[in-house]
Formats: sequence, C-alpha cells, structure tokens
Amino acid sequence: MAEGDSTKREFEIGKDGLGGIVVGMDGSPASFHAAAWAAGLARRERARLVLVYVEAVGGVAYWSPMGVAVASEAAESLVEELKQEVVSHLKWVDIDWDFVHHRGDPAVGLEQVAEQYRADLIVVGRSRRRGGLLGTVPATLVVEAVRPVVVVP
Repeated sequence: MAEGDSTKREFEIGKDGLGGIVVGMDGSPASFHAAAWAAGLARRERARLVLVYVEAVGGVAYWSPMGVAVASEAAESLVEELKQEVVSHLKWVDIDWDFVHHRGDPAVGLEQVAEQYRADLIVVGRSRRRGGLLGTVPATLVVEAVRPVVVVP
C-alpha cells in the first residue's frame, strides 16, 4: 500500500486461523457447552460451525429389524429436538453453520465429517461420567484424530 493510501483491503491470501469447526452434539449439557464455546470461536475466526449428531449403530437395539426401526425413529426425534435447540441458541450469533446427522461410531463419525467439511478443529464436551475427564469419544479423538481436538467441560 502506498503512503497516504487509506484503502482498506478486505481479502486475505491464504487463511491464517480456522476455516471450519466440527462439534459433537449428543444432547448432553456438556455438548451444548462445547457448541457454545465453538460458536464463539467460529464467530471470532469467521469460521463455519458444523454441529454433528452421530447415531451410534453398534448397540443391542440394532440387532433386529424391529430394534433398528425403533432406534432410528428415536434418533430422528432426538435430531429434530437438537436442531430446534441449536436454532434457538444460534439465531443471535452471526455465523455460518450446518447441522449433520451421521451414523456410525461417534469418534470415527466426527473425524469423517471433519474431513468432509475440511474442518480445522473438532470440539467435544467432557464425559458425563464422574471420576474421569475423558469419556470414550473424547479419549479416542485425542489419540487418533488427525486434527486438533478441544474437550470443553
């Protein structure tokens, strides 16, 4: 920029910071804390926020056709509730965001969605179990994810 030129440039070559943030949502208070923290970060970084509910399909309910139908219906109901809750929380935050329903192992699913969206970060809530900071999903992500993971209390 030449001396005396006060033209403000609005573009950036390359990206210094975050472009996308994936957040694991399971309806727990910890997952909403993680989403709130990530939404603030996304706003500050001007990053896309991707909220992900991963329906774990390895449980006993999925061993029979009737169980699959009941479990899938329950998951769809939970997804709709989560979406409504997310909309009510994020309507005041000026960010781009998506809500994704994925099926499979939660840790693997979060990593797959992060890869699909080319996210720079995965955010999850702390385990609901007492006695340990990390539950299965956060512990697996911390060890195996190929991008940074933040665990929010």
